[in-house]
Amino acid sequence: MDGITGLSVVIIIAVIIFLILFMYFVPIGLFITAYFSGVKLRIFKDLVGMRLRKVSPFTIVRNLISASKAGIPVETDKIEAHYLAGGDVTKVVNALISANKANLELSFEKAAAIDLAGRDVLEAVKMSVLPKVIETPMVAAVAKDGIQLKAVARITVRANIERLVGGAGEATILARVGEGIVSTIGSSNSHKAVLENPDSISKVVLAKGLDAGTAFEILSIDIADVDVGTNIGAILQTDQAEADLKVARAKAEERRAAAVATEQEMIAEVSKMRAKVVEAEAEIPKAIAEAFRSGNLGVMDYYNLRNIQADTDMRNTIAKPEQGKDKKSDE
Repeated sequence: MDGITGLSVVIIIAVIIFLILFMYFVPIGLFITAYFSGVKLRIFKDLVGMRLRKVSPFTIVRNLISASKAGIPVETDKIEAHYLAGGDVTKVVNALISANKANLELSFEKAAAIDLAGRDVLEAVKMSVLPKVIETPMVAAVAKDGIQLKAVARITVRANIERLVGGAGEATILARVGEGIVSTIGSSNSHKAVLENPDSISKVVLAKGLDAGTAFEILSIDIADVDVGTNIGAILQTDQAEADLKVARAKAEERRAAAVATEQEMIAEVSKMRAKVVEAEAEIPKAIAEAFRSGNLGVMDYYNLRNIQADTDMRNTIAKPEQGKDKKSDE
């Protein structure tokens, strides 16, 4: 009796496990829901095959029902392929429904490609219907009169579905608009003209076709704020004047150093000449002594020579009295 009871429990457990596995691999509930929603699916080839291909039947069936109710024909194989490729099936189907309601042409293949490219396809469709406003950071530029202007622009863009795959993003739009603002202000003769007519910036920038190659279409560019910055021209002139002054000082110092060097060279030359004179004067007594020994010079001749020398010194003292005083003081 106990053996029969134990066998019954095992059979019941086995039946329960079988039913769980059967319901997992054969989602009868999803099949019934899809059937009454107007989605034609085969229970074994489609639903069981999804389980075997590791595809979520619930996700696929739910999106097929949403597309069918919106009147958008979508093939089951394509949705499965997009799911297996790692795409977001729900966003793609919702984007198709939104585009259909907004009378936008968007195929499943295009929406799937946009999704796999890493862009939010549903957000892109919303931006196609409702444009987005992007505000640039403050852009500083200098007019020809040297006055700096700081401008902020608001860019109204709309997503371009055809260029979403491979098109540049918002960063490119902001960079191009900032470059256009700098170029336009820089070409203005006066900052006052820009302040009086700031929409001239937006007109010039908008006419350049800055949305080429991007995933957006620029609808308008509006200058939200323009402020006057510093006087860059005056600062540059001041810096240039200081630089010129430093150069002039350096050249003057160079000339002074050259003059000092020349003076030192002249002093050295004079010193050499004086040394030669002293050396020559030192030879005079030797010559006089030699003249005495050889008999070429007598005593009276020597006294006459001394008298001439004394007379010469007196004449020099009279001509230069200060030197004479200095000479006497030294004595």
